[in-house]
Parts: sequence; C-alpha cells; structure tokens
Amino acid sequence: MKFLILPVLGLLVCSFAPGQVSVVGELSQDREASPGEEYRGTILVRNDTDEPQEAKVYQTDYLFFSDGTNRYDEPGSHPRSNARWITFSPAYVTLPPNATVSVSYSVAVPQGGSLRGTYWSMLMIEGIPKSSAESSRRDAKAEMGIMQAIRYGIQIATHIAGTGSRTVEFENPRILARDKGGRVFQIDIKNTGDLGMRPEVYVELFNEQGVSLGKFSGVRYRIYPGTSVRQTIDMSQVPKGTYKALVVVDAGGDDVFGAQYTLQM
Repeated sequence: MKFLILPVLGLLVCSFAPGQVSVVGELSQDREASPGEEYRGTILVRNDTDEPQEAKVYQTDYLFFSDGTNRYDEPGSHPRSNARWITFSPAYVTLPPNATVSVSYSVAVPQGGSLRGTYWSMLMIEGIPKSSAESSRRDAKAEMGIMQAIRYGIQIATHIAGTGSRTVEFENPRILARDKGGRVFQIDIKNTGDLGMRPEVYVELFNEQGVSLGKFSGVRYRIYPGTSVRQTIDMSQVPKGTYKALVVVDAGGDDVFGAQYTLQM
C-alpha cells in the first residue's frame, strides 16, 4: 500500500419520467481479450407498454470526471475508445407490446502489441417517441411540442489480457458541512493507470489516542483510465475533534492504495 501524507483539513461550509423502452440487465459489459481476438455480446431491450415501440441504437465515446462532467464524444475520438472495434445490429428496433428484443454486437480487437490496459465506449439505446420525425408511427397531424426521449448507455469495456497496471491519485480532500446539519468527507479519486477498476473505497478514522472509530464506506464507482469520481462519505455521527484518517482504494489483489490525512471535525 502506498501512502500520501497531506496537511490538516478544516471544516468548510459549503423528474425522471417512466420510460416506454428499457434495457434488461447491467449497463456495463466487461470482457478480457487478446489482440486479434473477436468476441460477441447481447443487449436486451424491453417494451414496457401495451403498444408497439421503437428505439434506435448508436455509439458514443464516454468520459466522466469528479466535477460532474460527462462527455459523450464522437465514437472513436478518444485514444482509449474501442468504438471502432465494435459492430452491432440492428441499428433500429421495433418492439411488439410487452416484448423483449436482442441487440447483438461483436468486438474485434486489433492485432499488434501496442494495446495495453482498458478500452471502452458506449452503445446507446434511445426510445423514439411517437411524435418524433424518426418514428414510423408518427401522426402527421401531431402538433409541435416538447418531446422527451429516454436513453440508456451500455458501457462496453475491453481489457487487454495480461497487460496494464492500476494507479490512482487523491485530489481535493475536505470536510463539508451539510445544509441540513451533519458533515461529510469528500475526496476525488482519479485513475492514473491504464486499467479500469471498480474499487472498494473506505475511510478508517483514528482518534488522538490511536484508537480506531471504524471504517466509513464509500461507493464502488467504476473508474476508467483518465477518468475520476468524487466520493462523499457521511461523517455526521463522528464527535467533534481531531482525527487521523486513512483513505483506502482497494481494487483487489496487490492493487491497494492509501492516503493519510488529519481531519478537524
């Protein structure tokens, strides 16, 4: 475990509508593969209504950052995109009432020894409203108005077998007061390696006598190379005082990273 020793941190005061089309199962699909290998997968799309529905399928790249920014760039525009490795069918789906339809995809990993770590992109499944010009069910007499389309992003991640390493950076640690009382410990975690991970994150607190107050768990977010997430961990039940905090990111095996802070509650 690697540790970063950082300074004392003080206290800082600081409609979703139901869809007609949904995706069955996990919104991420991971696979380990070697250069030159091809593999296949399936996405299940369900019609949750008693009338026919339509959906379109398309690709985007996907990046996300701890400040809440999400980027859905053109497929293949990011250096770690696997979008150009992927073919899928169909690109347009007609779903009978209360039915489920499969969208199949294949990933052809390029030959060559330069590939290392994790590559990913998204397949988007987006329902087509009946009032949309894209719909074959469109009523020609429909009036202009605001249309709501719900889309699902399925992350397709390819991990190149036997390659890559995991490293992280800890950024912007601080204690924040909540508007309705209580406090949280907030920290940004950036994946600076070249392998994706979904680590366990927790904070262990020690009082001035070195006695542990226990572990306070964060959320197991997925973090791809070059992306970052923000952990916000509730500390409202911790009595006021000065504490040593050990922040741990456990990605499994030997990939465990830590940072130590002094916190003023």
